Amino acid sequence: MKNSYSQRAVNLLAQIPSVQEILSSPILQNEKIAHHYLKGIIQSVIDDFREKIRSGKLTKLLLRDQIKETILQRVQQKVKRLQQYSLKPVINGTGIILHTNLGRAPLAQVAKEHLQQVIRNYCNLEIDLESGKRGDRISLVEEMLCLITGAEAAVVVNNNAAAILLALNSLCRRKEVPVSRGELVEIGGSFRMPEVMKAGGAKMVEVGTTNKTHLQDYRNALSPRTGAILKVHTSNYRVLGFTAAVPIHQLVQLAHQHQLPLIYDMGSGVIEDLQKWGYPHEPVAREYVEAGVDVITFSGDKILGGPQAGIIIGKKEYIQKIRKNHLLRALRCDKLTYALLDATLRLYLNPSDLPQKLPLAKMLTAPVEELKRQAREIAAQLRDLP
Repeated sequence: MKNSYSQRAVNLLAQIPSVQEILSSPILQNEKIAHHYLKGIIQSVIDDFREKIRSGKLTKLLLRDQIKETILQRVQQKVKRLQQYSLKPVINGTGIILHTNLGRAPLAQVAKEHLQQVIRNYCNLEIDLESGKRGDRISLVEEMLCLITGAEAAVVVNNNAAAILLALNSLCRRKEVPVSRGELVEIGGSFRMPEVMKAGGAKMVEVGTTNKTHLQDYRNALSPRTGAILKVHTSNYRVLGFTAAVPIHQLVQLAHQHQLPLIYDMGSGVIEDLQKWGYPHEPVAREYVEAGVDVITFSGDKILGGPQAGIIIGKKEYIQKIRKNHLLRALRCDKLTYALLDATLRLYLNPSDLPQKLPLAKMLTAPVEELKRQAREIAAQLRDLP
């Protein structure tokens, strides 16, 4: 039986046409793709065909013309796929507004319009237009972030995991950082807080238990080797029942008694109180700045409703240390992110207009009947498709 299969495989392999034969097929002559790229695609399709034969996934005896036709079809399919955009608009029917796999927050119209202006021309990404000297891209949104949150200074990087990593690496490298066992979160894609802390060069010191952590647990963990205290907002899960957590003002007091910074990972990053839109209270950035938290990190593409970004706000002495870290250059954002974030933040100057101008706020405040109307409209459009 084995010899019979081996012979069939040899016979099939012998029937595979050459790359040049496929390349010269009339059916491929009108493909709008460079010759050397087309040749590479043909080679990959033939290699895949050979691998399926060798692995036993293709055992049916085929004539040479059938094999050639199959390869040509697969080449055409691959060329067509490569000529189409990978990112496509989709309908979010999951019921999850901030769906990571679907791109998180849709962007405001004003942000899209500002982006168009920026990408059509050169821009003042890192130049001071008044002096003509080199500028600092961070200053493009720092003043706005400080105004909205009440912070003394701010930095923007490419996502919140990067924000936490940079803050820890800048302030706690080779130092111990106490964090509650109940806050060792796992974020999307199996990225976990312990691994992020390790990558940032900090030594994690677990305190308390999964369900209960007390102030004394943090106090007992402090030593001359401690670099900061870390507080993590568990925005994507809840521990309910027999629980206890330390209020933020107590952690601030403990940290400052020992001349340590308190770092707070807010996660989603709420700028306006969600209670006024009928939702349960979530930590608001300004509240924690006023409470004395030294460094706060949060995402730009979640509750904020902007582009993917990691925002770091806090006291100037700590933000300056973060800005001097050479990792900042590796984690910084480009002009596209700054354009979108700048336009989104300016919407917060008039919070009452957010439900009309910020898509995320509009969806959060949409009446149920409006959602039903939209669903019926989409369903009707789908029925009319050919």
